[in-house]
Amino acid sequence: MEFAFKYIHYFGVHLMLGWPILALLTLIIALLGLVVGRLESWSRFDSIYWTFITATTVGYGDFRPLQRSSRIISILIALIGLTFTGIFVALAISAATIALREVHFNEVPKKLLEQAPKTLSEQAPKTLSEQVPKTLLE
Repeated sequence: MEFAFKYIHYFGVHLMLGWPILALLTLIIALLGLVVGRLESWSRFDSIYWTFITATTVGYGDFRPLQRSSRIISILIALIGLTFTGIFVALAISAATIALREVHFNEVPKKLLEQAPKTLSEQAPKTLSEQVPKTLLE
């Protein structure tokens, strides 16, 4: 049960870090779907429905583009959908790997420990010399 809680925690952290790219891909997919819907004279609901069915590569076949330009855009939607799915799965696998290492091997990746400051005061440089790279000061 500990693994499940750790996994959910790390997956949430990964989603917080990855949401900008996931949101951007979702927006692009939706906008392209609306373009196809306008070209095919579909309602907005039908356009969004078809878009996400296409982006997830389910493809029920109840709607299909008939115009050449719509078909080209549908290929682009499917490719962006595959990219979205790949990123989402990569985030999930990374979270599972970290949780597994922590629970079963009592090992937290060093990068996580180094990158996570404990307080806000640790994030801010205290002196000017900490702000300027050491190579410039020498």
